[in-house]
Amino acid sequence: HWALLSVSLLNCLLSTACSVGLALAVALTVHGRGTHLVRGCNSSALPLDARAAIATNDCPFNTTRIYDTALALWIPSLLLAATEAVLSGRSCLVALVFQGIGPCAHSYGKEQV
Repeated sequence: HWALLSVSLLNCLLSTACSVGLALAVALTVHGRGTHLVRGCNSSALPLDARAAIATNDCPFNTTRIYDTALALWIPSLLLAATEAVLSGRSCLVALVFQGIGPCAHSYGKEQV
């Protein structure tokens, strides 16, 4: 029971941190219209909007689809990390009930579980 509690608590904290980081990345990308994604390119030919950027020789990658691709990968990852955090939190609560701690612990006997 203690292993379930510690692993679920650790996973809940890590999943929450991932969710917060991904939400911050999405927010900064949308707010900056993708300019942070092509900041490593030192070309003055890049426009302010990364969606309208053209591929230049100064960039090691094609900048035309970096904005859409980043958001298409980050938003589902954000939803999955948030779901994982919720499920890990529920596992943590179950582990606390198994230990006899929490609001529902006294209503469930160990025989019922």
